[in-house]
Amino acid sequence: MTDFILDTSALLTLRANEEGADVIEDILKKTAANKHRCFLSFISLTEIFYIVFQREGKDEAYKTLAQIKTLPLEIIHPSEALLLLAGEWKAIHPMSLADSFVAATAHLQNAVLVHKDPEFEVLQDDIQLLPLPYKGNSKLKK
Repeated sequence: MTDFILDTSALLTLRANEEGADVIEDILKKTAANKHRCFLSFISLTEIFYIVFQREGKDEAYKTLAQIKTLPLEIIHPSEALLLLAGEWKAIHPMSLADSFVAATAHLQNAVLVHKDPEFEVLQDDIQLLPLPYKGNSKLKK
């Protein structure tokens, strides 16, 4: 059974119904049918909240979080192993702290990372990646 973890960019793709949203919908349908598990890092909740807050306001940010909580996702909170691996990868790879947490979660959960962020490519030997179509100019600020 292959498990998955959604990066913040994947959830925003689903929310905006961008190219690749169908892949995420399929993963979530199969998760709901208990064919695999799907994870979300705690840090992605923070990222989604602030991104939606900046773009659409506070009320929409809270509404979006409530919608995410209805999805068949297991939220992963930090353990010492997660903190240390995220810190190690942040120290040696050119990536945001949030991305290092998401990637470390993928590694520790042995899950395929679904994303739209080229920063993760430096970890292709350490974690399994399922890239969605990249945007030419991402609006995500990390």
